[in-house]
Amino acid sequence: MPPISAVIITFNEERNIGRCLESLSGVVDEIVVLDSFSTDRTEQICREHGVRFEQHAFDGHIEQKNRALAAATHPFVLSLDADEALSETLRQSILAVKNNPEYDGYIMSRRTNYCGQWIAHSGWYPDRKLRLFDRHLGHWGGTNPHDRVEINAGARTFRLDGDLLHYSYYTVDEHLARGRKYAQIAAAAMHRQGKRGAWWRMWVSPVAKFFRNYFFKLGFLDGRAGWTICRISALETYWKYRELDQLNR
Repeated sequence: MPPISAVIITFNEERNIGRCLESLSGVVDEIVVLDSFSTDRTEQICREHGVRFEQHAFDGHIEQKNRALAAATHPFVLSLDADEALSETLRQSILAVKNNPEYDGYIMSRRTNYCGQWIAHSGWYPDRKLRLFDRHLGHWGGTNPHDRVEINAGARTFRLDGDLLHYSYYTVDEHLARGRKYAQIAAAAMHRQGKRGAWWRMWVSPVAKFFRNYFFKLGFLDGRAGWTICRISALETYWKYRELDQLNR
């Protein structure tokens, strides 16, 4: 594989960015951080790690991540969020394929740490993500804030061993606040796309989401954390359709 550029978008990530950058040491050949004018120590920490630090006003997760891709020097990119880090097994997997590339993109399982507990079910694991890819064959798409890498038809992908470690929420209140924010962003995106949303979705979709994640995705095996995750995920779905209904009205 040719050299790898790691690309990360940030905004006030002093709590997470150091761990993310340290996990990339010895794996990638360039680190580009695109920051949305953080007011905390994010820039200082990044510069201490010798990254290429650039700034641009935030105009959407998808837009910002594609802007970061364009700033990379090398064709192959490893795109991470600031609250993510490579496990040691994943580091070794990337190093192994780096010396013997056979595919256009590489998929990894993301394991989430929720309030100090690693989650094994609840619809959160294995959360497979395409994050290492030839940027000339893929880009960020989806609907804000739920972005995803979309790779060209015919491109070959392979799943790597090891986990992408995701340090998501440190408190339940933080999860609730972000759930409300994401619901508003998603509803606004749906509204711009002309989606109406049947009134019954506001009630049926949250219940279906909870039953899927808690029972079929075995969220109950994650204990109290699983109950909380599944409940807030259902609430976020309700908030999204309620917000969409209000926008359409």
